[in-house]
Amino acid sequence: MKIGILGATGAVGRQMLECIAERQIPADEIRVFASKRSEGKKIPFKDQELTVEVVSQERLNGLDFVLGAVSNSLSKTYRPMVEKSGAVYIDNSSAFRQEEGVPLVVPEINGEDALAHHGVIVNPNCSTAITLMALAPIAKLSKIVAINACTYQAVSGAGMNGIKELEEEVDALAKGEAVTPNVFPAQIAFNVIADIGSELENGYTTEEMKMQNEGRKILHLPDLKVTCTCVRVPVYRSHSISATVVTEDHVSVEDAKKAIAAFAGDHLVVDHTPMPLENSDHDFVQVGRIRQDLINENGLTLWCTGDQIRKGAATNAVQIMEYLLDHAE
Repeated sequence: MKIGILGATGAVGRQMLECIAERQIPADEIRVFASKRSEGKKIPFKDQELTVEVVSQERLNGLDFVLGAVSNSLSKTYRPMVEKSGAVYIDNSSAFRQEEGVPLVVPEINGEDALAHHGVIVNPNCSTAITLMALAPIAKLSKIVAINACTYQAVSGAGMNGIKELEEEVDALAKGEAVTPNVFPAQIAFNVIADIGSELENGYTTEEMKMQNEGRKILHLPDLKVTCTCVRVPVYRSHSISATVVTEDHVSVEDAKKAIAAFAGDHLVVDHTPMPLENSDHDFVQVGRIRQDLINENGLTLWCTGDQIRKGAATNAVQIMEYLLDHAE
């Protein structure tokens, strides 16, 4: 089996390689692709080094899977090439998430959707994936009607440059120097910024609407209503989400806890509050502080955290590939 990775030098691309090694995916060959400026660079993988190449039709040909960790525009450029190669394209960008006939998949929730693909399968938004991992067990107990969520998103959600900007700002401020934001719209060190994505006509941002639009597709709930506020916080890695979920029927706190504890990929935390520091560089989603909503009798409120580079991106993509391999005829 042969696998290609687009954007292999970025945080998500490198994490995809680590996940392939950790999960012992049986790859006979891995081809890593990035921009022209990275051509020829070496990326360590297991006991070898992989040489970065520039994307070409010739080098895509012969691959079985291509994992995408590139921008929307590049993904749109590369998709026809991947399709021509005959490989299955598992894309982490948002370019095709709402396209009819393209499965949007979190394997633990709707893995079977991946089997109906026509060459392209996509990852959801990182916060959406983490939130739905926490809420999917509740959805099995009763249909979800509405979600009210607030995300607390780490700077790594903006890539390696987001991490670098926070590091540089903390260092500069410690020296009494002024900072000039480039990645974020304002200083992120010792600050929070409720501004992720582009503002839409309804006052919400593109990032905030993903929770509803993608949640409907993944949970197969076309009428799902979601209100979401996305906030950037000065955390290096792992997103946190406060979510209130309203179900069609009443679900008790105890039943919700049991369902979450039994759900693959979730860790129920009862002795303390889940924190991004403790699940950074892990694949599981931690869920805690589950309590009865005080406004709606059919509402439950919870807090969850998850590593957005892993479960919110790289691991999820590798899990989709793994799911297809496990269910191959």
